[in-house]
Amino acid sequence: MMKTVRVSAAVIEHGGRYFATQRGYGEMKDGWEFPGGKIEEGETPEEALVREIREELDTEISVDRFLMRVEHDYPSFHLSMDCFLCHIVSGQPHLLEHEAAKWVSEEELDQIDWLPADRILVNEKLKAL
Repeated sequence: MMKTVRVSAAVIEHGGRYFATQRGYGEMKDGWEFPGGKIEEGETPEEALVREIREELDTEISVDRFLMRVEHDYPSFHLSMDCFLCHIVSGQPHLLEHEAAKWVSEEELDQIDWLPADRILVNEKLKAL
């Protein structure tokens, strides 16, 4: 059976734009995604997100509401990704682990080379917000 990886993803919204990051490492290097990361033992998905964004982007966020859970099979693992709409409480995102990032308008969402699980989120939820 394939290993399941549980992660949280932050859809950080500001002024009608969304924060997208480009992976700088691993088998999915260069793919675009919403920032976030693995949920550690004993953490809620929301707690994981606040910690990950602090670690990866040096920014404090507030988790506003649950959007959806994306289930996706990658070649070597199954991803279970809880996605939340968030906003910045303090700080400006600084890239500590990603190679690039940008604020994307709703119109630009389709032009980004999203990783497969993030593409599902964009298609099913973000266009409906």
